[in-house]
Amino acid sequence: MPAVQWFPGHMNAARRKLAETLAAIDVVIEVTDARLPAASGNPLIEELARFRNRPILKLLNKADLADPAATKAWMAWFDARPGVRAAAISAKNAAEVGRIPALARQLAPHRDDNTKPLRMMLAGIPNVGKSTLMNALLKRKVAKVGDEPAVTKSQQTLDLGPGMTLTDTPGLMWPKIEHDADGYMLAASHAIGRNAVIDEEVAARLGEILLARYPAALAARYRVEPSALDGEGLLEAVARRRGCIVKGGALDLEKAANVFLTDYRSGALGRITLETPESRALMLAAKEEK
Repeated sequence: MPAVQWFPGHMNAARRKLAETLAAIDVVIEVTDARLPAASGNPLIEELARFRNRPILKLLNKADLADPAATKAWMAWFDARPGVRAAAISAKNAAEVGRIPALARQLAPHRDDNTKPLRMMLAGIPNVGKSTLMNALLKRKVAKVGDEPAVTKSQQTLDLGPGMTLTDTPGLMWPKIEHDADGYMLAASHAIGRNAVIDEEVAARLGEILLARYPAALAARYRVEPSALDGEGLLEAVARRRGCIVKGGALDLEKAANVFLTDYRSGALGRITLETPESRALMLAAKEEK
């Protein structure tokens, strides 16, 4: 299967604007998807933050959909990195969102007075929940929210409260996804536009991951025997179980892929994480050996 790539033209402008804005902020708040925290982290954001010597508050959003044990491992992994602090949240949970300004302030204690406002920037790849989080932080709707990537197209800076400002930035991908596995995880989690992927291929790759990591969840949801299946076989089984049949009796694998991807994205399969620090290290090691 070909590698997944997605870098719409407007993102070049967004990248340049983000680099300019970094010069005038104190803390980068990067929103990632807790189900794939490393794959959904934009290396450009970290690279630009390091260049400007800005700390990063790494938010593992959608933690309510992720495997709690894996989330705990990822938080420890991020916290061990210099200049990075991690927190697991759901942007729909007001109490968890309410902790964010204090966490950001801890990373920039030099701005903790009445004369220097704490200047924060919200960044991340498309469709990880930045707009939902922005609205929750401000307790009013200021950012357009949608279930398609790249809804936000321009920056805006708003007062978050006394002595605090927050700049929202468009969802930003990077020009080349280095690892095929990352591309498929991102596509499965709806961070990549549908015009760049084939749903059946994405669903089959997602199936392979879940067969290895969460076979019991698949057995419970679709009444299948996971040990007898591969990714494509699982998709065919979903088609049979969910009545995805076209005229003439053939399986409608495109419809089955949409059913399966929706079940994963909505949490219907349970709390699932597609990668762990250990699986990430093994993937990178295998890549280096090639």
